[in-house]
Amino acid sequence: MNAAYLIVALPFAGALVLLFAGRRILDPVSGWFATAMAAGSFVCTVIVWSTLLGRPSTSRSVDKTIFTWMPVGSLHVSFGLQLDPLSILWSLFVTGVGSLITLYSIGYMRGDPSFSRFFFYLNAFIFSMLILVLADNFLFSFLGWEGVGFCSYGLVGFWFERNSAAVAAKKAFVTNRVGDFGFMIALFLMFQHFGSFNYSVVLAPLASGHATLANSTATFISIMLVLGAVAKSAQIPLYMWLPDAMEGPTPVSALIHAATMVTAGVYLVARAAPILHFSPDAQWIVASIGAGTCFLAATIACVQDDIKRVLAYSTVSQIGYMFLAEGSGDYQAGIYHTVMHAFFKALLFLSAGSIIHALHDEQNMKRMGNLRKYLPITFPAFMVGFLALAAIPPFDGFWSKDEVLAAAWHKSPVLWAFGIATAFLTAYYMSRQVRLVFWGKSRWNSAAAAHGAAGDTGIPLSPAAAHGSAAHGSAAHGGGEPHEAPRTMTIPLVILTVASAFGWLLNANFAGLDFINKWLAPIFPATVATPFTVSTGTKWILGVIATLVAFGGLFAGMGLWRRAVDRPELEPAFLAHAWYIDEGISATVSGPLARMATRFSFVVDAGWVDGLVNGVGRSAAGAGRQLRRLQTGYVRNYALAIGVGTAAVLLYVSMRAGS
Repeated sequence: MNAAYLIVALPFAGALVLLFAGRRILDPVSGWFATAMAAGSFVCTVIVWSTLLGRPSTSRSVDKTIFTWMPVGSLHVSFGLQLDPLSILWSLFVTGVGSLITLYSIGYMRGDPSFSRFFFYLNAFIFSMLILVLADNFLFSFLGWEGVGFCSYGLVGFWFERNSAAVAAKKAFVTNRVGDFGFMIALFLMFQHFGSFNYSVVLAPLASGHATLANSTATFISIMLVLGAVAKSAQIPLYMWLPDAMEGPTPVSALIHAATMVTAGVYLVARAAPILHFSPDAQWIVASIGAGTCFLAATIACVQDDIKRVLAYSTVSQIGYMFLAEGSGDYQAGIYHTVMHAFFKALLFLSAGSIIHALHDEQNMKRMGNLRKYLPITFPAFMVGFLALAAIPPFDGFWSKDEVLAAAWHKSPVLWAFGIATAFLTAYYMSRQVRLVFWGKSRWNSAAAAHGAAGDTGIPLSPAAAHGSAAHGSAAHGGGEPHEAPRTMTIPLVILTVASAFGWLLNANFAGLDFINKWLAPIFPATVATPFTVSTGTKWILGVIATLVAFGGLFAGMGLWRRAVDRPELEPAFLAHAWYIDEGISATVSGPLARMATRFSFVVDAGWVDGLVNGVGRSAAGAGRQLRRLQTGYVRNYALAIGVGTAAVLLYVSMRAGS
């Protein structure tokens, strides 16, 4: 079990070395070093997992205290690790997928002048995420929560020379601060009610049934926690930052949108399940947010032209499925979909990065086409990820999404309807993407002549892409045909392809293969999760409907986009502008809110705050001028003052003695 310390120590050591010595390490060496640290953390996680697996299910929770952080009165906050089925499962796919993404980045970021800085951020990101999920108390977990936010700011804005990247990083940072406010309020309420932040004090008695929680208290704490989760996992109404986060390098998109940052909110809701169990209203809020988000984001993804933005909105939608399952009381289904999503969404993003690498920074799908002939590894990998995401049997998404929809049906047919409509849209927009990217005529050469090396937006190539263009020639910009990525990029694709095709066996609902359900059973007993059963007949009916809907979306996308590249009737403006929600918020913030803030700052800041500060200064200066008159420089005046003072003291003492 002591290997648990190395789970967090290795990526932390990697981040420190790259921070202080990164510039002195040659280009590929820092990438290999960061990969070794992430892979070592994964190996240590496997060791801890196998150790826990050998114990009885009731003894699979171990606390490893590192040191006491805050011994203040009755408050004792520790730097400690809680090793239990939930934290170790999360650590497995965070370190596993994170290692593959780090390896992939060696090839993708080759030639970038800030190569070592990028890998510092990757190791720091993995370390922060591990602290978040392995911490034994909410406050220590909050440190990891903030660390993830800081690293995401650095990664999204990695190419800060681009104004769009700098703006996207700030947008992500500010939006997540709203969620942090909710998390902190929840922490304050916990300490007021429980007198502690430790899971063993706050959650364990509730999970075991030895304690209860008033509905009002549970609801308030739950809503504040959900606010934090909604911001971190990009759910309604705080989802706008995630599509813009595509400005970062593609490995960042895979890391943030597949296995790590966006699943932090899902983890928080699952960890806080004993509290949510006492608030049916909070559970309904979580389920409703998930259902609304998965449908809304799917509609927007149907009309996006940027290959990464399609996948970004898809991530928002799929995280909505996870929230839908958790709000419906089936936490295992939500986590099952989280693990499967980590596999196939990382695969899709890394495959998209391989495509962008082949076309040297071209991301517009309508300038691609016919790439299946040029990318013999990326094409089948993307197809497996596409089929898994579209929930086509027998790939990963089919099994996990069915579990989510069954839970939603039990909660409410209305929630199920949102989920099933989203399943159709998911298969549709992914089929559209596959058609535009891999089939049809080759459009990348004509795009080069029409738009030049700056592409559609006039934004210059990223440093890595510019280097690749010079070294290999740019297919998208007139420098040769597309080419397959190097082995450091294709090996992770192959591994994730296998995981996306067969990962569902980790929790198959037949032949006793439901390993994830069994593994998580001690974390979600009947006192935590809502016990329910869906009859076998109903499951078959729901499964058949979901499968037919998925195939319907697939055939619709393939058929409607078979010949045409531009279909204005299928790309309405309100969807292209994401329902104008983002633009409406921007107009509101830069308009009425900005004017109100300006007036408020004039009255409060300039009037009250500055007036108070300046008034204190003027009063001190005036008092000094008056007191200065006593400093005459004559000894006789000082002697007189001493005498008068002595007389006054003697008079006071004599009066007190007489009384």
